Amino acid sequence: QLQASGGGLVQAGGSLRLSCKASGNIGSIFNMGWYRQAPGTKRALVARITNGGTTEYEDSVEGRFTISRDNTKNTIYLQMNNLKPEDTGVYYCNAQIQILPGVAPYSNWGQGTQVTVSS
Repeated sequence: QLQASGGGLVQAGGSLRLSCKASGNIGSIFNMGWYRQAPGTKRALVARITNGGTTEYEDSVEGRFTISRDNTKNTIYLQMNNLKPEDTGVYYCNAQIQILPGVAPYSNWGQGTQVTVSS
């Protein structure tokens, strides 16, 4: 399972750090990422990181957000700086988890953590 934490209420220009830890029956973890869902919108990719450390960001957060990963802890982080009101939403972590070699990895979602940025 994935356990996300670190959300909260912050003023525009502030910072937050999200964490997401994978636990349970894990063989290998491939891509991990953060997705955001604002009210009335679909869940959309914010940032993604491969198990080799290659990162990808949604255009609006490029240069403000940093995704990182600690493979020894099966944990990813999202450092969010210079937050804007449009960053508000529920942030979900996702991991592509392979239980055993040769078995197709499956997509696992965390429970979501609320981030609210006030203007």
